[in-house]
Parts: sequence; C-alpha cells; structure tokens
Amino acid sequence: MRYSVIVEEDKLDGGYIAYVPNLKGCFTQADTLDELIENIIEAIELSLR
Repeated sequence: MRYSVIVEEDKLDGGYIAYVPNLKGCFTQADTLDELIENIIEAIELSLR
C-alpha cells in the first residue's frame, strides 16, 4: 500500500515534522530529512499493526 506523507519544516524548534493524514496518530519528527524518512516508515509500520 501507498500512503501520502506530509512533511513540514518545524520553524519553532528546527528540524522536520511528518504525518500521514489517512493513519490516525501517525506522525514523527527529526532533525534531518534522512532521519525523518526512517522515522515515518517506522511510524507507518507501527500504525498498521
């Protein structure tokens, strides 16, 4: 399955925030985009359990 992921820059604290609108409670944050990608993949996997 494919899910849309929304990525935003965290202007207050720095870094990035990502969330999946179609998966309730599926979100994460990280300092770099590389970390963010790893984190959101893990968040999606955990949401689907």
